[in-house]
Amino acid sequence: MEKCQWCMCNEKMIRYHDEEWGVPLHDDRKQFEFLMMEVMQCGLNWNMMIQKREIFRQCFDDFDFDKVAGYGEEDVERILQTEGMIRSERKIRAVIHNARCFQRIHQEAGSFSAYLWSFTGGKTYIYPSHQTEGLPASNELSDRISRDLKKRGLKYMGPVTVYSHLQACGIINDHQRDCFRYGELLKLADVEERGERKNE
Repeated sequence: MEKCQWCMCNEKMIRYHDEEWGVPLHDDRKQFEFLMMEVMQCGLNWNMMIQKREIFRQCFDDFDFDKVAGYGEEDVERILQTEGMIRSERKIRAVIHNARCFQRIHQEAGSFSAYLWSFTGGKTYIYPSHQTEGLPASNELSDRISRDLKKRGLKYMGPVTVYSHLQACGIINDHQRDCFRYGELLKLADVEERGERKNE
């Protein structure tokens, strides 16, 4: 069974690819988990995030954004002292700050998922050029969402980070066409084929 090559390094990555990556996501706690793992990943690699996922869940109350939004200094210290945790105080504080911004979006839009999917009208985008020319680090869509998230106060939300999140939560299906998940996920989504301008 063909799979995207990036996931083949270990069992946890294969399971993440097979069961989660690219599945259209409408659960806000899971959105927050994926988005905050992207924050922790900045400057590192995604395999490390998948390996440390249970530690993140332990540190951040299983990514309950309402609880994380209420964290104070003692929680920052507790997280920094957790064995195996990425000891970046800046990132930990950013996750807590982002939880508060996430709450506001959730309240305004009814859910964070509704806010995020509104950028594509609820559709999953596929880009045929990504199959032939390789995956970009970011694109016009992630640039637009990044600008809006930053305007709303979220940190570590550059267009590259946002693009990775859009792939993870199924707004962009970037599985390789010969990967068994590509076709499976098309059946779960309202799909729109998109072209990319060369200057993106």
